[in-house]
Amino acid sequence: MKKRILLGITGSIAAYKTPELIRKLKEQHHDVRVVLTSCGKAFVTPLTLQAVSQHKVYEELVDAEAEAAMSHIDLARWPECILIAPATAHVIAKLAHGFADDLLSTLCLASNTRLIIAPAMNQAMWSNRATRDNVAKLKERDCLFIGPGEGSQACGEFGLGRMLEPQEIVDVLSKVFIKPYLQNQRILITAGQTQECIDPVRYLSNRSSGKMGFALAQAAIEAGAEVTLISGPVALTPPKKLKFIPVKTAAEMLAAVEREISQQTIFISTAAVADYQVVNPALQKIKKSSAPLTLQLKPTVDILATVSQMNLEARPLLIGFAAETEYTLKFAEEKRRSKNIDLMVVNDVSQTDIGFDSDKNEVTVLSSDVPIHLACASKQSIAQQLLQIAANRMLSTKKNANTPL
Repeated sequence: MKKRILLGITGSIAAYKTPELIRKLKEQHHDVRVVLTSCGKAFVTPLTLQAVSQHKVYEELVDAEAEAAMSHIDLARWPECILIAPATAHVIAKLAHGFADDLLSTLCLASNTRLIIAPAMNQAMWSNRATRDNVAKLKERDCLFIGPGEGSQACGEFGLGRMLEPQEIVDVLSKVFIKPYLQNQRILITAGQTQECIDPVRYLSNRSSGKMGFALAQAAIEAGAEVTLISGPVALTPPKKLKFIPVKTAAEMLAAVEREISQQTIFISTAAVADYQVVNPALQKIKKSSAPLTLQLKPTVDILATVSQMNLEARPLLIGFAAETEYTLKFAEEKRRSKNIDLMVVNDVSQTDIGFDSDKNEVTVLSSDVPIHLACASKQSIAQQLLQIAANRMLSTKKNANTPL
C-alpha cells in the first residue's frame, strides 16, 4: 500500500489544508515529497511543509542545491503518482496545453506516472467553458480529478470549486491505489455489538461501534472480494456491494454465521459478542424498587470457537479480535491458541484515543509467526493493512501446501 507521492501545491487559499493532507498521507505510510509553486508559497511556508513531510521542499526549476541532491529529471522519475492539491485554474490550463515554465509543470511533462488533480477555484472559474475544455483534455490523457466539492468559498460565493477536505482526498487515493488482490475470495465478517435481553426494555451489551468491522467490509470490497457482513445494532450505514445481515443477539449472529460459513475463504470475527445472557429474561418490564436486583447469567456460545470446530469441506482463514485492558498480548495469544485460529488481532481498549467509538485504532496481529504491530492510524488504514496480512498468510499457506515433502 505504501506509495511514493509527489505533492504539487499551487496558489490557492486551499493550500492551508496541505499540511493536514500530508499528515494524513503519512498516516497511510506513504512517502510524500512536496513541490511548492511561487504562488503557493504565499499561502503556506516551505518550512511548515518540510516539517510535516520530513523532506526538503522543492521550489525552483533551476536550483543548484537541489540539483546536487536530486535533479528535476530524477524527481520526475521518483513518484508513483503526482498529486496536485490544490490545483488552480491557471495550473490546469498549463497542464492541458503542455506548458513547462516552472518546476511543477516541468515535472508533470517529464513524468510518465499517474497525474491526480484536486481543483480549487471560484465557482465561476470552474464552470467557465475554457476550464471545462482543459479538464476534458486532461481526462482524455487519463488524469484523475478528485472533486471539486460544493460549498461556501473564500470569496463569499457558494458553488462547485472548493478543494475536497484532506480526508476525502486520502480516501479516494486509497481506492485508486488498491489492486484487486482479493478477487475471487469470499469473506464473511461479523461486526458491532450484540444485545441480550433483560426484559422488554433493557439489555446487556457493550460499547462496540462496529466501525472496525465496517471498515474491513469496505476495504475487502475495494480489494475485489465478495463480502457478507453480519452486524449487530450499530449507527452505521452498510457499505454498498455486499450482502448485509442485521442481527441483535449472540444466538442470532451464530445462526447467521452457520448459514453463511460454507464456501467462505476468510472469516473475520470483529463483532463484540456479549459474553453472557440472562437465563430467564422477564416477559414484562422489571419495576424499579429499593430492593437489590440479582440477575442469573449464563455464557453465550463462542462463535469463533464454534466455527473453528466445524467440520467444513474447506476451512476458511480464521481471524479473531481481542479487546483487552491488561496483559493484552498474553491474553490474546491464549485465546488464539485455545480457539485454534490463524490470526488474532488485539488492541488495548483502555486507551481512550483508539478502539470503540474512535475512528482510529492501533493493533498487534498474533499468529504462529512473529507478532506484527500496526501503528495508530485510521480504521480504514488498519483494515487495509490487516487484509494484506490475511492475503499474504493465505498465499504462504498455499505455497507450503504445494511444497513436496
